[in-house]
Amino acid sequence: MQSNKRIVLAYSGGLDTSIILKWLQENYNAEIITYTADIGQKIDKSKIIKNARRLGIKKIIIENLKDLFVKEYVYPMIRGHAIYEGVYLLGTSIARPLIAKRQIAIAKKFKAYAVSHGSTGKGNDQVRFELAYHYFAPKTKIITPWRIWKLNSRTDLIKYAKKNKIPVTKDKKGAPPFSVDDNLFHTSTEGNVLENPKNTAPEFIYQRTTSPEKAPNKISYVTIRFKNGNPISINGKKLSPGNLLQKLNILAGKNGIGRVDLVENRFIGIKSRGVYETPGGTLLMVAHRAIESVTLDKETMHKKDGIMPKYAELIYNGYWYSKERFKLQKIVDLKRNKVNGSVKLKLYKGNITIISRQTKSSAYSMKKVSFEENKTFNKSNVERFINLHKKKLR
Repeated sequence: MQSNKRIVLAYSGGLDTSIILKWLQENYNAEIITYTADIGQKIDKSKIIKNARRLGIKKIIIENLKDLFVKEYVYPMIRGHAIYEGVYLLGTSIARPLIAKRQIAIAKKFKAYAVSHGSTGKGNDQVRFELAYHYFAPKTKIITPWRIWKLNSRTDLIKYAKKNKIPVTKDKKGAPPFSVDDNLFHTSTEGNVLENPKNTAPEFIYQRTTSPEKAPNKISYVTIRFKNGNPISINGKKLSPGNLLQKLNILAGKNGIGRVDLVENRFIGIKSRGVYETPGGTLLMVAHRAIESVTLDKETMHKKDGIMPKYAELIYNGYWYSKERFKLQKIVDLKRNKVNGSVKLKLYKGNITIISRQTKSSAYSMKKVSFEENKTFNKSNVERFINLHKKKLR
């Protein structure tokens, strides 16, 4: 197609985005550029390139963003101990802002007038993508096929694919498939049998965690070292952010750690049931809270805990680039330079036990906490302290 107009499509190389790619070609007089962000998901680069070229695409862009994703998105979120509705570690939510940011950067580089994504009309991801688009390029056109096309069912999609000679794998031909999202931080599974909350999640859907029942009978140990609030090494070996998280994923996953089955409240008002696996992230969350317990003062820790629900909700709802999230991040990171030391964890059949915390910080005083008599803590002040606070009871 000869055209001066360009559209950048967030492209996975799978059935849905291949159908979207063809649909864009049919409905817009524009050159389509495919953009794929490698953030640690299962990815077949040769398949992505093959499928895009089959549809006549010349500009196929695949970026390795694993270290950037972990360092600039996952780690700040871990420092904030962000957990949505008590259990969800926000694995999908935290990935979309980076993908959208890079997609807009590609659009600007090639002077594209529009961007497009494959998120469905009932999900949260459409909001997350588009809020990020608006933040970085408010004048760029956003094309949302799932909200405007006439392909209203899985059957329609399969017919369209066959008509346009787009390969349809066997698992896409029968019953509605599971919806799976994965990256270096997590894997989420939704749909199919999971849509009815009374159904037990089948074991075969789990991709990166062994069931606690089948986990090794032998205890595993891991020591995570932190510097300025970020993990820098495992068992004394320094690793890049991507490699560090990947190693923790393997270690925690084989020990049955990181599974969550929840019904969540989507931003757009729908309740949905999903199964999440966040093995390495679960270890980081436990270890980070443990190292903060011996390095930060009470006021700072409680202030962080107080803002966490709002901080997590902002990430879930797609407001990673909002002024409010930036403001809360400053509170999260106010004393991160004090969060230094190591935490040793014991892993066994789905359980995590803190074995030790080591730091040079003076926040924890053994002299003050000791049951032995010492002069570093004046117990006579306690009565005045109680008398002061009892006034607040009335």
